[in-house]
Amino acid sequence: MKFYSDFAAQRSRQITVDVLAIAFMAAWIWLGVFVHSLVIGLTDFGVQMEQAGAGFRETMTDVGENLGGVPLIGGGIRGPFDNASVAGATLEAAGASQQVAVQNLALGLGLGIAVLPVLAILVLWLVPRLRFARRAATARRLVSAGAGLDLLALRALTTQRLTTLGAIDADPMAAWRRGDEAVMRSLAALELKSSGVRLT
Repeated sequence: MKFYSDFAAQRSRQITVDVLAIAFMAAWIWLGVFVHSLVIGLTDFGVQMEQAGAGFRETMTDVGENLGGVPLIGGGIRGPFDNASVAGATLEAAGASQQVAVQNLALGLGLGIAVLPVLAILVLWLVPRLRFARRAATARRLVSAGAGLDLLALRALTTQRLTTLGAIDADPMAAWRRGDEAVMRSLAALELKSSGVRLT
């Protein structure tokens, strides 16, 4: 496939647009990663909450078990510590849930910031570039086949501006009908130039 024009000015524009598109995509991806890392830092609070809840739960459970072994009063004293242990477990679960929520938010924001602009750039940049490559490859095949000169000249008559056609010949259609080789080569070259292919 032919990705760049044979003409220096058009090729320079294509290379510039390619570099800018890649730079913009890299910038959006970097921004998505940066936002993800920024938001994911909020999980520290959830980690601390989970650790505090786990520590409190373990302490209350240990105290309850130790006091539960005291004869006569152990069963009555253990109840409040068991309740406190449940509260610690609730705090621990809330910390874990907060971490999951923040991780999901960080992933969603990071992907949203990076993927949507990159997809838009790909649609606006890559699709026309691939269309150009396909059109240039087709034009090159027609020229190399030898039978495409007449077809390219006819296409130029239908797609190019009248002022551009008038610069080639006063009546380019009549010249095409009579098979004027010079006019047909000029028309074909004009059409090929819009495809980025130089007529050799």
